[in-house]
Amino acid sequence: MPIRANQELRMFLVLSGALWSLLGGLRGSFAQQAPTGNPPSFYRDVLPILEQHCQSCHHAGGIAPMPFETYGETRPFANAIRRATQQKSMPPWFADPNVGKFSNDLSLRPTEIETLAAWAEAKSPAGETKDAPPARPGVESWSNRKADLLLKMPQAVPLPASGDIEYTYEIVPTNFKEDRWVQMAEVLPSLRSNVHHAVVYVRPPDSNWLRHAPVGVPFTASTLTDPEDRRGAHWTDSDVLLVYAPGSSPDAWPEKMAKFIPAGSDLVFQMHYTANGRRASDQSSIGLIFSSHTPEQRVLTLQLTNDHFVIPPGVPDYRVEARGTLPHDATLLSFLPHMHLRGKLFEYNLIRKSMGTEGKPDYEIEPLLRVNYHFHWQMSYRISEPRFLRAGAELQAVAWYDNSKGNPHNPDWQAEVRWGEQIHDEMMVGFFDVAVPAGVDKQHFFARTKEPQQVQ
Repeated sequence: MPIRANQELRMFLVLSGALWSLLGGLRGSFAQQAPTGNPPSFYRDVLPILEQHCQSCHHAGGIAPMPFETYGETRPFANAIRRATQQKSMPPWFADPNVGKFSNDLSLRPTEIETLAAWAEAKSPAGETKDAPPARPGVESWSNRKADLLLKMPQAVPLPASGDIEYTYEIVPTNFKEDRWVQMAEVLPSLRSNVHHAVVYVRPPDSNWLRHAPVGVPFTASTLTDPEDRRGAHWTDSDVLLVYAPGSSPDAWPEKMAKFIPAGSDLVFQMHYTANGRRASDQSSIGLIFSSHTPEQRVLTLQLTNDHFVIPPGVPDYRVEARGTLPHDATLLSFLPHMHLRGKLFEYNLIRKSMGTEGKPDYEIEPLLRVNYHFHWQMSYRISEPRFLRAGAELQAVAWYDNSKGNPHNPDWQAEVRWGEQIHDEMMVGFFDVAVPAGVDKQHFFARTKEPQQVQ
């Protein structure tokens, strides 16, 4: 069963105005008398916290409205940082701490929050530069180390100053002479402020997907003349190499896991742009780091989706559910929940069924992730200890929506809301990554002998 191309996305809105108001308004506030003793210093105590928890957004050219890379950049916001971290509004992390453990948890430990507060209260001393940790790589280069290969969209995409922008595609040949296994991948937009999301698909040489579409030039579904290509711009069963949203971290897999690109494949960029009041253009790239050997396991991005809901006007708690069973054994790695402006809560659960004492089935629900959803921070959640699941394991995704007047993000609380691409519509997608044997592709993974396919 094919998956929807327009469901494969990580969405995020740039928070420049809101975040600048929050931090700028707090500058110089909450000043208190410096504590006695030896206070924390910037280079020794504060900078390591910023590098680990904050600089993925707060760097030069990043999505945050100010960088926190140097003492001069950070000191004016010392009290704002203290306030935001004490309130736990920064750094962003929305998983319920009582459900699951995640390796990319950005939240601060109580001792780190205390360190930032003590630094601000001590009038933000710099300390000695020799105590500083190693500098993190620049944002314009690969986040962790130099990429083995950087592929750029051949042509820039012109963007209007206003209005909805149709999903834009660009096909980029890899010219790979042999199969490649990708250990890490990262999308680098040239115009971060307008990139709402990017999904990069792998199109093998024997695939008929978008075969009549132009290569190396931007196009949309409405510009295609072939009916099958037009349909393919909305539906595909192709593998997802990477999903990007501003603020998202690169996909990085353990040594024994990787994603697969067959020889001769193309990469298909699906770009969702938003207008921000001025004409511009974007020419995004993707950086790849390859595995030096064939891994033991291949990573697949799958999803649980419900696109047949109708959210009534004014309802503050509307529930939408999707379920699916795994057709074969797989190791569960991570989650990425996705909704739009009315999203409120998203859950992933494992459902176990057994026969009760009276011969009736009993159901046990094990929570795997519970996210207090925030549209502006659509993040992935990587399980600290990957979970092996047997064939037949049933996964459940549950989304809750607030279509009431009390939702400050709601574009129209009197509207009846359905599935749609634009942010004034809604979506319900529970992405998740699994690891399977290296020789198993998505088509083989979904080959079932008895059960209908449910998980996409």
